[in-house]
Amino acid sequence: MKKEYSLRTINIISVVVPVAVAVLLGIRTKPYLGEWTKALPHVIAGINSLTSLLLVIGLVLIKKKKQLTHRRVMTAAFTLGGLFLVFYILYHLTNPSTSFGGEGAVRYFYYFVLLSHIALSLVVLPLVLRAFYFAWVQDFQRHKKLVKFAYPIWLYVSITGVIAYLMISPYYV
Repeated sequence: MKKEYSLRTINIISVVVPVAVAVLLGIRTKPYLGEWTKALPHVIAGINSLTSLLLVIGLVLIKKKKQLTHRRVMTAAFTLGGLFLVFYILYHLTNPSTSFGGEGAVRYFYYFVLLSHIALSLVVLPLVLRAFYFAWVQDFQRHKKLVKFAYPIWLYVSITGVIAYLMISPYYV
């Protein structure tokens, strides 16, 4: 019963979060919470960079059979994911979207990176939540099976978040 409740909660979160982000992106009149919110993309990029690093470290640790340290590192990466989400929502709640100003081939590359990042971020959320849950309840067989898909997607989403940021950062006002 508790397991069903937890998985149902994961399913709900996996739908509510993307819907909430889509709604926030569509809000025309943004509330003003201060100039500090304009710095959030830089913070978000830092979080994505650190998450990417922790994901690679976590992989190395588990390959070396250092489960406890792996658990701590992956919990830190998971926590950063939650922090990323809070800052991302806060930024898009309070600031208009920034348009990419590049032209030619770099524009196509940027949109490929951005669109693949967005699409895979929708896919990775329920995978990461489930993988974390299975590790938490010590169902390591299901955890390992799921992580084979979740890990490379999560790493890709983290890295492409940084790439997209680096490409659009000159256009922030």
